[in-house]
Amino acid sequence: MIATRYAKIVMTFGLALFGLIVAFDNIFDYGSNFAFVQHVLSMDTTFPGNALMGRAISAPVLHHAGYWLIIATEGLTGLCFLFCAYRLLRNLHAPARDFHRAKSLGVIGATIGFANWFIGFMVVGGEWFAM
Repeated sequence: MIATRYAKIVMTFGLALFGLIVAFDNIFDYGSNFAFVQHVLSMDTTFPGNALMGRAISAPVLHHAGYWLIIATEGLTGLCFLFCAYRLLRNLHAPARDFHRAKSLGVIGATIGFANWFIGFMVVGGEWFAM
């Protein structure tokens, strides 16, 4: 059904915009979110006497490296979804097999985004560093 194909294109393009805008914002307003990453990794905003404080990372070079890794994965996620949306649009009226193949970069983008936002933020940031 053509409506389903349009929906997939719109959703993929929306995910592309999200990833690219988040990466853009983190680059051009580096200091704002870097401070957040620095506090999370340093664990300096957790409750005093926290038994998990041995996990804290205090080296600024590692704070910057971690932040750039986040930015890179956000940008890569956005680019994968952008190229996927373009490929889906080009295959809008193609046979189902071709349209389905055009989704491969979307699967890659979704995997990278999942790794960043779920594993990176929820598991590592939220649980390991007690964010």
